[in-house]
Amino acid sequence: MTAVKLAIVGMGMIGKRHLQAMRTTKEAELIAIVDPAEQSKAIALNEGVRWFAKIEEMLAEVVPEGVIVCTPTEIHLAPTLSALEAGCHVLVEKPIAANLEEAREIQLVAEKVSRNVMVGHHRRYYGLMELAREIVSSKKLGRLLAVHGQWTSRKADDYYIPKWRQQRSSGPVLINLIHEMDILRFICGEIESVTAQLQSGFQEHPKEETVAIVSCFKNGMQRTFLLSDATPSPWNWEHATGENVNFPRTGQNSYRFLGSEGCLDFPNLRIWASEGTPDWNHLMDFEDRNVPLEDAYISQLLHFCRVIKQEETPRITAKDATKTLAATLAVFVSAEQQRTITL
Repeated sequence: MTAVKLAIVGMGMIGKRHLQAMRTTKEAELIAIVDPAEQSKAIALNEGVRWFAKIEEMLAEVVPEGVIVCTPTEIHLAPTLSALEAGCHVLVEKPIAANLEEAREIQLVAEKVSRNVMVGHHRRYYGLMELAREIVSSKKLGRLLAVHGQWTSRKADDYYIPKWRQQRSSGPVLINLIHEMDILRFICGEIESVTAQLQSGFQEHPKEETVAIVSCFKNGMQRTFLLSDATPSPWNWEHATGENVNFPRTGQNSYRFLGSEGCLDFPNLRIWASEGTPDWNHLMDFEDRNVPLEDAYISQLLHFCRVIKQEETPRITAKDATKTLAATLAVFVSAEQQRTITL
């Protein structure tokens, strides 16, 4: 088996997570790290790979088969386009870009050079995500009427030491909510409209802190969602699943899918249904579906390698991820214009 030669651009928190995944498989071979920081140079030396301060310097000397772009959101565009134009396939971290214009430019260039762009919405690689989609689409809950969810957590103070993390481009909407938008699009279908309210001021950063959202889906379902990175809480994906070892697992659900015949706690996958007629006069019982939590970053990496080898088609394309970005950015527009935004 010939390993796919890859480079990582950006060796911050998420770049290190991709590196960790790469160490576990023989299907991928890291050949270069691109990041101007001295710490990244030391990591490259430790890994026995080439180090470059800029992607242009790397591409002048070595062209990998695939590039994983892990830079801050506002600088996703330039390295992604450089890699594509050099003939590389790209896995760019979510969100695909800082705005829709840049996202569409990435799509156009990828089509022009006939290269794949995958986007790092890694939660799509979990088996529990597939099972939740299956439960909802099977009508086991009856007609899906509503979903309530939340992502609430207080990020550590030192998280905000880099100034770019205090900006809206790295606030909880584009860093955290975009995952939730993608989850719901994957499980429930396309979002039709978004209404939102923003609040800030507690941390004295330019970014938003707390967001309340109402969304309508094309299938008629309603969704409410509460987002905040300023309050300690067990009700968020990371603490619910233990996906990240740095966030202690609580096992608390962050979603409830509500149907005409039953409902689903998620991500614990507990299905609630009445023993008789589905009304308030009948006792409800539950059924648990236990699904082990895989390492989604490893699954995503293996998929990226197989896409490059033309053995699989991308699970989430640039076009698909742009729809998630559009729904997420609508939160800002709705709050600023004080109106419902139709997508």
